[in-house]
Amino acid sequence: MNETDVADGDRVLRVRDAGDPHGSVVMYFHGTPGSRLDLGFGEKVAADRGVRLVSFDRPGYGGSTPAAFGLESISHDAQMVADHLGVDRFATLGQSGGGPFALAAGVVLGNRVVRVGVASGAGPFLLVPGAIDALDESDRAALALLPDDSIGAANAFAAGFEPLVRLFREANPDAIASAFADLRSPHDQEVMQDERYASAFATTMREALRQGASGGGWDNVSWVGPWDVDVTKVDRPVLLWYGDEDRFVPIAHGLWLRDNVPNARLVRRADEGHLGLYEHFGEMLDELTAS
Repeated sequence: MNETDVADGDRVLRVRDAGDPHGSVVMYFHGTPGSRLDLGFGEKVAADRGVRLVSFDRPGYGGSTPAAFGLESISHDAQMVADHLGVDRFATLGQSGGGPFALAAGVVLGNRVVRVGVASGAGPFLLVPGAIDALDESDRAALALLPDDSIGAANAFAAGFEPLVRLFREANPDAIASAFADLRSPHDQEVMQDERYASAFATTMREALRQGASGGGWDNVSWVGPWDVDVTKVDRPVLLWYGDEDRFVPIAHGLWLRDNVPNARLVRRADEGHLGLYEHFGEMLDELTAS
């Protein structure tokens, strides 16, 4: 495992390079909130399968400089990271709020992306049936500022993450692992009983928000508001993994992507929730790196 900072003018991206250094590359886009440490639980899984995992903190998360961003700009950040590491072609994988960025990279970076994977990832909120209705009042108020006032919207969205910033700074790992418990499905609760996954979750959450909530604010601007990349133009194979009992990103998002993204294939698990990435990570890597 190696970590490095990739510079772009007056900002840096913190990058984690793990797994098999000579293997097929999967570039991972972390959740909302999340960090380059999301996949700490799976780095040995990747190494055993001959897969190289590349992850980076989006601006404002973890060790990356805070900055405004959108789906297209993060795609260019991914290209910059790949160039820095000497990586030509790679698959993308996004979990939850990282899903839209994995899809966008598949459009923006063209043939450099061989496959796209989305695990419990958000679809376009303005298009997915029922998605806007599920937002709370403060997020709806933030959304109303778009597209004209993206900075104001980012600040308003970020305010919703502030309780998590305080919790993750002060709480012990058990308390962090218990965050979001009221939104987890019964199966998700079972997954979090596994110490490997609970520890990985606590580690990445603490790292995610150590600089504050700006990354979460710009994440929500990127994919709760209008998308600046048309993901229906992805011409790579797209692999979708969703649980029917997901209370964070309902199955409607996966169904919308299945029906509107060319070459998309949906794996739908009836009794599972939001955390399928933990249990099925090896299978996802196998499909993303298949010859």
